[in-house]
Amino acid sequence: MILSETRMIRPFLFALAAAPLAIIGATSATPPAAAQAADPLAQVSQHLKAVSTMTAAFAQTDRNGKTINGTLTMKRPGHIRFEYQKGVPLLIVGDGKALTMIDYQVRQVSRWPIGNSPLSVLLDPSKDLSRFAKVLPVTDPRMLLVQAHDPKRPEFGTITIAFTRSASAPAGLMLRGWTTIDAQNNRSTIQLSNQAFNVAVSDKAFRWNDPRPRGAKG
Repeated sequence: MILSETRMIRPFLFALAAAPLAIIGATSATPPAAAQAADPLAQVSQHLKAVSTMTAAFAQTDRNGKTINGTLTMKRPGHIRFEYQKGVPLLIVGDGKALTMIDYQVRQVSRWPIGNSPLSVLLDPSKDLSRFAKVLPVTDPRMLLVQAHDPKRPEFGTITIAFTRSASAPAGLMLRGWTTIDAQNNRSTIQLSNQAFNVAVSDKAFRWNDPRPRGAKG
């Protein structure tokens, strides 16, 4: 395990929006006129509510351009798992209440309330996006960028979520990835591929082995 890779992932829970357009892959299909005319935030809400589970491959890139890969598993509400590539002894799991980062190299466990993370926008489909999100201008009508930020809680950071319009995807939107930035200017970009929606996902996927010695857990 290269130490720089561990350092790259540590800010991830707070900085999961630099160059958001860069994470969008080109799409060949022109979106239906109805999809283009729909209220974008309402369409995003429909997409989040239509997707109960998702699996995907992900590539995570930090502010210095370093990329590592892994597998994402999501189950709404509140459950997510980032399984990193072989040789990266870190795991990030959301169990419905908290996001936990487990560092198996140093046997350390860190936890944050899901509501304090930018990821809460993706994990809680009941959120009213109109209260804290806005649509960003784009030149390509096939793309949709939504930026979410709570001005009352700037320490929670900003997330910019990227979609492409696709008639075959839930609510006509394909989640392509997101970029985030926190109050300390830590940035991280996630690009998704091989997305599969509403597939069977066991609750066991969001369990993890605690590396801490007995008596040190809390």
